[in-house]
Amino acid sequence: MTVQRILTAAGLTGATTSPLGGGTYNSVFRVSAREGEFVLKVSPGDQPGLTYERHLMRTEALFCTLGSKVAPVPDVVYADDTALLATCLPGEPVFGRSDVDRPLLRRQLGQAVRALHEVTGPGFGYPQLGLRTTWTEAFFGMFDAVRADAERYGVKLPTADLHRHAKAFDEVRRPALVHFDLWDGNVLADTGLTGLVDGERAFWGDPVAEFVSLALFGSIEDDEDLLRGYGFEFTGSARLRLAAYQAYLYSIMLVERVPRGSTDEAMESMITGALTRALGVLA
Repeated sequence: MTVQRILTAAGLTGATTSPLGGGTYNSVFRVSAREGEFVLKVSPGDQPGLTYERHLMRTEALFCTLGSKVAPVPDVVYADDTALLATCLPGEPVFGRSDVDRPLLRRQLGQAVRALHEVTGPGFGYPQLGLRTTWTEAFFGMFDAVRADAERYGVKLPTADLHRHAKAFDEVRRPALVHFDLWDGNVLADTGLTGLVDGERAFWGDPVAEFVSLALFGSIEDDEDLLRGYGFEFTGSARLRLAAYQAYLYSIMLVERVPRGSTDEAMESMITGALTRALGVLA
C-alpha cells in the first residue's frame, strides 16, 4: 500500500509528508494534515530480518492501543499488517540532549514504565508469534530463535545455558506489557517526559527485561531516580534474569548487523563487550 493510500484509508485530508530520521527497520514519516500531526511507519516488506521481526506493525498497534490508556504513548489512527499511523506526541528524543532535567525525567519515566507493566496480557512472548503459558518456555524459545538467526546469518555468537537457571524464570507468573526498546532515542521530552514511542518490539513477559534498554550498555542499578520512580528493588534472581535479558538483546544487536549491512566496528566491539559481561553473570 502506498503512503497516499494509507492516508486516504485513515481519512486524512490535505496531508503532506516528510521523512523522519531514527528508524533502523521501518520507513518513518511525519504527516501534517487538516486533522492534526501524525507519524506514519511503513514496514520494509520482504527485507531480510530476524525471526521475531514479523508483523511488527500489528505488535506496535497493540502496544499503542493498550499503552496509551496508562502512559504517554501515541494513539492509533490506522493500522494494518504493513503500516501504522499514530498521533504525533510533543517533545523530542532525549538522546544526546543536555537541556533536560535528567533526575526529574528519569523519575517520571520510572512511573510511566511501572504503569505500562501493570497491563497484563493473555500469555507470554511476542504476540505476533504465538503466546506460551509460562515465561520460562517463552523466553527460552526467544533465546533459541536468535541463536538460530545467528547460525543463519553466519554470526559466531557466544551464549550460555539458561536451563540451569530455570527456577529464576519460573518466578515470573504474570505476563506484563514490556516495551523492550526504551533507550533515550525512544523517550520524548520537553521540560518533562512527553512520550514513549516505537513499541514494535514489545512482548508479554518479565518487567525486569525493560531495564536492559533503559540502561543500554550500563547498569540500571546506577539509575537511582528511575528505580525510585518505578518503586523497584532488585533481588538476586532478578539480577540473574536481567543478565539473561541483556544477553538476549545484545545477541539480537550483533546478529541484526548482518541483514542491515552495518560495518561500524566500534559499535560491534561495544555490543560484544556488553554481551560478554552479561554472559559472565550467567556462567
